[in-house]
Amino acid sequence: MEKGGNMRRVFERFCKGLQEVERLIQEKGWEFMWNERLGYILTCPSNLGTGLRAGVHVTLPRLSKDARFPKILDNLRLQKRGTGGVDTAAVGNTFDISNLDRLGQSEVQLVQTVIDGVNYLIECEKKLERGQDIKIPAPISQFK
Repeated sequence: MEKGGNMRRVFERFCKGLQEVERLIQEKGWEFMWNERLGYILTCPSNLGTGLRAGVHVTLPRLSKDARFPKILDNLRLQKRGTGGVDTAAVGNTFDISNLDRLGQSEVQLVQTVIDGVNYLIECEKKLERGQDIKIPAPISQFK
């Protein structure tokens, strides 16, 4: 976790750390479980594929009260959680916004989905703050 908005730097640091973990387990003769069709096999079926959940903590006091918020998230292929993780409530209208998908896209595509989506959510929040209307974006494809 890192404060600020530089997801690229966080992602690059994550990739370096993951490469080091992979190198260390390979030294022991082990490897991550991989399937050509499903990607990485993890303990939770919802994480099949890349296994990557890229999350951003963002405060959305107006948008989170708007009835369109769930549909906007769905169309952007995003999900929300409380900042304490799965099954936690938001505190002070601050949410952990992350990619909904793990399967069908690369890690880079998933991180870009979060970056683009969170930028859209912030734009909506600012419009609502100014009293302007917002639009539900067209759905983006799960598979790119």
